[in-house]
Amino acid sequence: MTVTAEHITASPPKVGIPKQSLTRGERQLRALRSVLDPRAWLHLFRLLNYYNHTHVAPRRELVTQGPCTISPTASFANARNICLGHAAHIGANCSLWAGQTRGTICAGDNLLLGPNVTITAANYDFHAGTPVSKQPMTERPVTIGHDVWIGANATVLPGVKIGNGVIIGAGAVVSKDIAAGEVVTGSPAKPVAQRQVVVGPVIKA
Repeated sequence: MTVTAEHITASPPKVGIPKQSLTRGERQLRALRSVLDPRAWLHLFRLLNYYNHTHVAPRRELVTQGPCTISPTASFANARNICLGHAAHIGANCSLWAGQTRGTICAGDNLLLGPNVTITAANYDFHAGTPVSKQPMTERPVTIGHDVWIGANATVLPGVKIGNGVIIGAGAVVSKDIAAGEVVTGSPAKPVAQRQVVVGPVIKA
């Protein structure tokens, strides 16, 4: 059968709904309602409390070996167990979660973290019969050498040792040790290249 123009039914044009614009008075009234809404002030208080708990107060406990650049949106847990070397750069929305006791996070000089990097030294057990959130946490120290670059959205899990000069690609999940100079990507992270290491020995936690 030959398809002709008569067999083709053109779909009717889609009619968009025009965006309604508020008048100046309506915008002012909306702004006034927002200012007077107690729920907005309660939410603001919660945000301030969260920010103080995860950034402002931990920054006072954070151990640094020299000047560091830390994004105001970075968050820390148990910061007294976190040590950053000279010239560390912590990107936007990074999370460094040390454990309460032996789950330390210790990094060397010139650490570079892209946005949304997570480094954790503590994790929940997952034995059957008890909800995960009710189980005790296991802690293992994380050690990061000098001149390490961790790309955006990467995750470093407890117990990992990362050597000097390592580069971790964006989105990688690091669950095992990485030797000095390795370039790793993927989940789980695997070596894809090697770079020359020009810094000293790996620091110890």
